[in-house]
Amino acid sequence: MNKLSITTENHITTVSINNPPVNVLTIDLINEINAFVLSLKDNRDTKIVVFKSLHEQFFLAHLDLNVINGTQGGQAASIEFNHMIANIKAMKQLSVAVVDGVARGGGNEFVMACDLAYGTENAAFAQPEVHVNIPTGGQGAVQFARRLGKGKALQALLLGNDFTAPQAEALNIITQFVAKAELESFLAQTLAVIASLEVRDIVMYKEIINSSIIDEQAGAELELRYFLERAKEQKTQAIISAFLKHGGQTEREAQDIQGIFADTTAELAN
Repeated sequence: MNKLSITTENHITTVSINNPPVNVLTIDLINEINAFVLSLKDNRDTKIVVFKSLHEQFFLAHLDLNVINGTQGGQAASIEFNHMIANIKAMKQLSVAVVDGVARGGGNEFVMACDLAYGTENAAFAQPEVHVNIPTGGQGAVQFARRLGKGKALQALLLGNDFTAPQAEALNIITQFVAKAELESFLAQTLAVIASLEVRDIVMYKEIINSSIIDEQAGAELELRYFLERAKEQKTQAIISAFLKHGGQTEREAQDIQGIFADTTAELAN
């Protein structure tokens, strides 16, 4: 039985997760997610992948506890879970987690593997693995260290306590808290802007940011290389010419730069 419902519209693919009873990351679900993510490698239509849950209370509960053991099968399943996290992070498309329920352990690691993550007032985020005598297994501690800093990461991992979406936003576990009542309109507006870009624009900034986090100088060099390459493109020169024509580098920029961009886009579309 398929545990993912997948639909695509306007370059946005929505993946709805449904693995009763509580959306545990079982090996079957992990394999299905891996297969889907890897299938996107040569997909030129999808620019954004949105992960949602069909469960009222859980986004993803955690990794299936039945595979956390010393057996060959259990160890293999745990390694496949780790591969899933790496595969999500390596996607060229923009990955977005929309969390309206609980995301603990592997569920929270899934959320942090995505490029963007939004949580509602119903969301909860935690890494409680220490209470079952294991460390995090999907880069949870690594991400907490990088996002929270030493003290806050250590406290969160040793306590294993839940964070609300506003708390998670403040700690950089998620991108932003969005009230459920505003979620659909927020996503529609935000993702429509990104979906209007080219996949290579998404890839470009993902590469620059990822490189910069590891090594500031390497990030700066990659950014400059992209800048000089893009500056030579005919598309760039056409946009700049139209932008200047419609009030770029004039006082119109002070109050209406989005209007200039809109006029530029309209002209180039004709």
